[in-house]
Amino acid sequence: MWNPDLYRQFQAERDRPFFDLVGQLPDLSPAHVTDLGCGTAHQTAALARRWPQAEVSGVDSSAEMLSQAPKLANLGLMQADLRNWTPAEAPDLLISNAALQWVPGHDRLIPRLADLVAADGVFAFQVPGNFTAPSHLLLGALRSEPRWQARLGPPERGPESLPSLDPLDYADLLTPLGFRVNAWETTYLHLLHGEDAVLNWVRGTALRPVLSRLSGEEAAEFEAEYGRRLRQAYPQGPSGTAFAFRRVFVVAQRT
Repeated sequence: MWNPDLYRQFQAERDRPFFDLVGQLPDLSPAHVTDLGCGTAHQTAALARRWPQAEVSGVDSSAEMLSQAPKLANLGLMQADLRNWTPAEAPDLLISNAALQWVPGHDRLIPRLADLVAADGVFAFQVPGNFTAPSHLLLGALRSEPRWQARLGPPERGPESLPSLDPLDYADLLTPLGFRVNAWETTYLHLLHGEDAVLNWVRGTALRPVLSRLSGEEAAEFEAEYGRRLRQAYPQGPSGTAFAFRRVFVVAQRT
């Protein structure tokens, strides 16, 4: 289960890549817009306000997140798994912010989703590209230790099987399908404040599925050790805790 309150703790930092992605969209007058993995849909609502004439849909697998969505006349919501979601109407804009990385096999996923986009439509997405950062490597190393592997099993993914690709990889996937591709990467330097700032960040994302498999006492023990290692990897400085976060962006339009 997703926790909307935890996820919103760093809302400004999580919002910025979405609006950076939207800022690179070509001029559009879409009739149908879909936001895949929309979470609480507050970013989706920004699209609904930008194009009030459009039918805007937010799709997410979490009922808890969707329950927090704003109410707008042209904003509809659907609980669905993006791995097998298909639209009733081909979207003129299919957008996804920090969701596709939860599905492995982008060499298959990206062409399937691109095929759903309307003629002259746009497929735009942003995915984290920080899976070799200390936050992820430490989590994988801890859960691989005998104490935890017996309870958690091996990590679903490691640096050798990253869920997100590089910008050129996405361009090479989409260009042969008839898309003009604008792909890039950005590393954000988030200066986080408060105790255990990076732990608080990952509590809302990468740590969530791990703790959900543990009892309350086990989860507290695992989190305490992970937090200790994070404090060593991400020490507090005069400006806060520096948390570098690489992200990969793609805006692809059918030609």
